[in-house]
Amino acid sequence: MAAKDESAEEALHRRRRRRATYTRNDGVRHLMAADDLNQDKLYGHIKVKKDRTAFVEFARYLRTLYPPEARTATVMDNYSPHLPTKVDTRVRDWAEANNVELDYVPTNASWLNRIEVQFQALHCFTLDCTDRKSHAEQSSMIRRYIIWRNRNAQDETQRELAKRANVA
Repeated sequence: MAAKDESAEEALHRRRRRRATYTRNDGVRHLMAADDLNQDKLYGHIKVKKDRTAFVEFARYLRTLYPPEARTATVMDNYSPHLPTKVDTRVRDWAEANNVELDYVPTNASWLNRIEVQFQALHCFTLDCTDRKSHAEQSSMIRRYIIWRNRNAQDETQRELAKRANVA
């Protein structure tokens, strides 16, 4: 009987898991990420908003990683902040002014976007089976994963996950 009481007491003192479905009053965060296929490097910024302004800001950061005379190509999905519109041409104007070619994957073919493979590994290593108490804690884990991933691009576990996710 004493053993039963001890296990019940231990259960009360264990940390309760928080589920993603619980109400979170401080909103969500968005990861803007890029995968440099030449250098096998992942870049990411965590933002409160995922709009055209945040996208252009992230694109400006990416452009600083390469010499201005080098033409770069960016492959993206058709998420609305990535697309220039008749009213808001900031994305197209910025790309033309900065020697950047914008390429969009077909609407029903997100699996062609090579960054999706990296998202699966990131999710496996940082988000699966975790209940972060705050956005800062979760952001820290994601940043630490990106740093680890870039240092260990040849890690077998990470490469195996990427190979399984890679269908293109």
